[in-house]
Amino acid sequence: MPRVPRSSLVRLAAPPDAVAAAAVERLGARPAGDGTYEVAAPPDEQPAIGLTLRLTPADDEGGGGTDVAITSTGEIDIPFFGWWFQPFVFIAHRRARAYAIETLRAALDGRHSPPPRKTVVGLPPVAFSPEQATFLATASAAVAVVSFAAALFGQLSGPISDSFGASDATIGVALALTRLGALFALFAIAIADRRGRRTSILVGVVGSAVVCALSALAPNLATFTAAQVLQRGLVGTTGTVAFLAVVEEAPEGARAYAASMLALAGGFGFSFSVVTLPLADMAPWTWRLPFALGGATILLAPAIARHLRETARYTALAARTDVVRGRVQDVFERHRRRFVLLGIVAFLTSVFSAPSSQFMNKYLTDIRGFSNTDIALFRTVTTAVPGLVGVLLGGRLAEARGRRPVAGIALALAAASQMIFFLSGGVVLWTMSAAAIFLAGAGGIALGTLDAELFPTEVRSTSNAMLYVVGVVGSASGLLLAGGLSDRLGGIGRSVALTGIGSFLVALIVVPMLPESAARSLDDVSPTQTTAEHDEYGPDP
Repeated sequence: MPRVPRSSLVRLAAPPDAVAAAAVERLGARPAGDGTYEVAAPPDEQPAIGLTLRLTPADDEGGGGTDVAITSTGEIDIPFFGWWFQPFVFIAHRRARAYAIETLRAALDGRHSPPPRKTVVGLPPVAFSPEQATFLATASAAVAVVSFAAALFGQLSGPISDSFGASDATIGVALALTRLGALFALFAIAIADRRGRRTSILVGVVGSAVVCALSALAPNLATFTAAQVLQRGLVGTTGTVAFLAVVEEAPEGARAYAASMLALAGGFGFSFSVVTLPLADMAPWTWRLPFALGGATILLAPAIARHLRETARYTALAARTDVVRGRVQDVFERHRRRFVLLGIVAFLTSVFSAPSSQFMNKYLTDIRGFSNTDIALFRTVTTAVPGLVGVLLGGRLAEARGRRPVAGIALALAAASQMIFFLSGGVVLWTMSAAAIFLAGAGGIALGTLDAELFPTEVRSTSNAMLYVVGVVGSASGLLLAGGLSDRLGGIGRSVALTGIGSFLVALIVVPMLPESAARSLDDVSPTQTTAEHDEYGPDP
């Protein structure tokens, strides 16, 4: 991406020599000749913004003033998502120039320099290397692609059930059956500890596109469901392994940030699935078009493969002969407490999140009278901005305040808000949905980061594969429970709300029992153990 210079012009009430001296003393500027001074870009910031100050005598009646033209340069050069960062880079440039101006004024007035400028929300809190930034962007692109495919069944469950003549209970069973894809995902995710992260991610991207195309051609619900079983496994593989990979590849102090960027990419894919909803209103068969579009995402696979490399942490571990990778017994023998706690959280939160997500559109159409176009508007308003802000804020708070408090408080409030959503109407329907999305975004980032951080590299994928299966069992249980109780409780809204009780309680009770990993190195939180070491971890901090 070209380094486009950005400029500011300000007049200071001091002669050029005084301004130059202030720039050298306070900003560390170096003379470059012809009244120009350069301030080097800080190596620990991203983007690294360099400044050029050009000083000229002011053309005013009193004389003695100086016109200062400040030009800033510095960009984030990454594939796929460079466009996303441009507004944040623009703000960072403006802040850098404003800080330089305020520093010069403080020096000329004999005041202390202003406090260091804050990192722009949305930009990395610490600098990524070019390789790390490219990896994060490429993994995010892979997750965006598969998240689009993953969301289609849930978003289009109404038109699909109408097309195949399926009842609420039948479609609930079909959605639950797709969770059997966890058996495939268990193998594919776990093998990432033995064969590497890159292979599992690429298998998921290509396989998801192929199965999505097959779903578009399914002649009946049984065939469609069978394809979606495999779809679920492939999507779970890419999403889980990519999440683990970006956490272990990110620099210290930016693991939650990296996780939040991946979540935003997943949200982008989900949002694109919402955009396709109006297609289902065109004709009884047009729900197949979004699935066909999902099949076309295979065209992105070569670009993703070209930019995706193996993580540096895994590459270093694979070169060692004193470490056994992917051993299931290590998870239970050395990390039992962590796994059990995270498993309880995964199960009970999934019991609620799965029916809440999968049945939301059906609830809006059947109970609240929304059309698919109305739902697209509703999801755009209540999901896009709240979800974006929640994920960004969650990543920042998880780094600054800790994973446990952010995850526990945010997820408890998110569960309560979503339960109210399924029991209400009118304005409350909109506000509770937006609040739940915002809070779930913040809490989910903190909790997901813990899932990756609390296990060492040699079993990080294996442990998370098992947690994924636990979550899938919870999802299937929630779908069956909500679908089965729908008629007895007088509607899908009440049955879904009932499944939220466990999620609310586990966020308040179990999440605070997890170890805290913020402000600690990944090797300190979950050190690799060699074959010569047999002792379990000490008490979790």
